[in-house]
Amino acid sequence: QVQLVESGGDLALPGGSLRLSCQASGFTVTSNTMRWYRQRSGKEREWVASIGSGKRGIRTYAGFALDRFTISTDNAKNTLYLQMNALKAQDTGLYYCNVKLAEGGAPPVDYWGRGTQVTVSS
Repeated sequence: QVQLVESGGDLALPGGSLRLSCQASGFTVTSNTMRWYRQRSGKEREWVASIGSGKRGIRTYAGFALDRFTISTDNAKNTLYLQMNALKAQDTGLYYCNVKLAEGGAPPVDYWGRGTQVTVSS
């Protein structure tokens, strides 16, 4: 059974750092493209970053995340991470991890965790 569980969200000061984790089960993180999304209050869910499959998965970032956030995976722990530095108030939101899996020729299915809350405030 596929499951994604995010953690690491917290209250942080502007300019501070947080590391989000997404523990996966039911599939192998490093064999799939993994993504982080966020949803800010009153706004639609938006893509944050992606990491491709394999040991050297290609990493891509939304403009607001470039040079501040780093996406990574740990194969041994089957976990996805998002290191967030230089946090800004506008980074406040609920952060979700996502994977799209296709099985037995069926159309791919999106799986989501429940999210972890990041609040950036002084």
